[in-house]
Amino acid sequence: MPILTAITWLPIVGLVVVMLLPNRHAALAKVVALAAAGGSLVLSWGLLAYFDSSSSELQFTERTTWIPELGMTYTLGVDGLSFPLVLLTTLLTVVALLASVKVDSKPKAYFAFMLLLEFAILGVFVSGDWFLFYVFWELALVPMFFLIGMWGGPKKERATLTFFMYTLGGSIFMLLGIFAVYLAVEPRSFDMATLEAASGEWTRSFQILPFIAFFIGFAVKIPVFPLHGWLPLAHVQAPTPVSIMLSGVLLKLGAYGILRVSDTLPLGLRALLPALFVLALVNILYGAFLAFRQTDLKAVVAFSSISHMGFVLLGIAALNVTGVSGAMFMMLAHGIITGGLFLLVGIIYERTHTMELGQLSGLSGQMPRYTSLAVLGLLASMGLPGLAQFVGEFQTLLGAYERWGLYVLFASLGILVTATFTLRVIAAMFTGELDERWTGMKDLDGRELAAAVPLAVLTVALGIFPSLALSLTDVSVRAMTALNG
Repeated sequence: MPILTAITWLPIVGLVVVMLLPNRHAALAKVVALAAAGGSLVLSWGLLAYFDSSSSELQFTERTTWIPELGMTYTLGVDGLSFPLVLLTTLLTVVALLASVKVDSKPKAYFAFMLLLEFAILGVFVSGDWFLFYVFWELALVPMFFLIGMWGGPKKERATLTFFMYTLGGSIFMLLGIFAVYLAVEPRSFDMATLEAASGEWTRSFQILPFIAFFIGFAVKIPVFPLHGWLPLAHVQAPTPVSIMLSGVLLKLGAYGILRVSDTLPLGLRALLPALFVLALVNILYGAFLAFRQTDLKAVVAFSSISHMGFVLLGIAALNVTGVSGAMFMMLAHGIITGGLFLLVGIIYERTHTMELGQLSGLSGQMPRYTSLAVLGLLASMGLPGLAQFVGEFQTLLGAYERWGLYVLFASLGILVTATFTLRVIAAMFTGELDERWTGMKDLDGRELAAAVPLAVLTVALGIFPSLALSLTDVSVRAMTALNG
């Protein structure tokens, strides 16, 4: 059975069914979308029993000739770098859809675009052909454009245009990089394995420019300073479920792309490591200081993502087993924690119609369940030991120290700033007297708990038992760092 095709294309089946529903039954779109995304969730997580964590080779591979004259193939497969991100995507999609149940404006179109977004993201993670990778990469732009543009906040037009211009511009550079490596092999091929085998004959000077082109495209998605300008506006204006997908998995596409292209252009990656290290430190510090200045709860979480993704880039810039393992773990932890935080931010906004910290005091006595989950998520985002993100940050710092020495201490300042604004948010929201407007406000209901609790459980479980994730990535990370060492 072509299991990866089933996982990837099941959302498209759901999309078609949603669009065929009569308008008078538009409410069924929510059920169909959840069923389709739930099917991909069950199938992908079911593969845990069959995934061979002792192998670095692509698994569950599928290969079909697409356009043989141009060397294009429909090649799918997963390894330790991509499989955990597939699991993360299918989980957060279901969480985002649960958070979308109250969407009543054009529900058919909304849920169709959410399913298209899942399809595109999954396609990037399972692609074994660079042209196929690019098709899915570009396709992800379409649903994001409409989801923000049609269901976003008051500045949605500006946010949509900014997102579109940044990501499209970066994609053009990535396409140039793809064509550069495509033209460097005979016979012409976009197949990742073929290009990896051929890369041993490419000189360092040849590999640098294509890698820079790839990196620009990936850096926009991460996002890396100074290509981050689209993210804060897009996050603040996007509806909550879209923010969950944006921060939880869309940002990971860029970091995953760097890891994946490192097999094709290993000498290019090694030549640019000092630049990646500096950019990582800038991201960590810049994102933390910007988050520190915010008074809007959603903006705090959005800017903190810039800092946290800086740790991912820091682990990649270490290019050793410790650092890259930390980067992979950081991607998973950040997706789970930040996805949960955006979910909780959206819930409080639904009840209060404000995200200003100065108006949200004293919630602990009114909403104990919400308080428990929110404080857990905020402490995890701060990097508290025993919770998931601490493991990723510790590994990336340790790996970076092994390569770059005491320069890594600059990153520790970002951690201190993050702890400061996180504790300030907790104090502002959950201490002091309750605003009279929120008297009688309901705590989390069953649907909201169903979406939030699994993420909280994973946050604790991965913090206490990090080997649950590290065992999936270890062999692939070792193979990747050995190739690039």
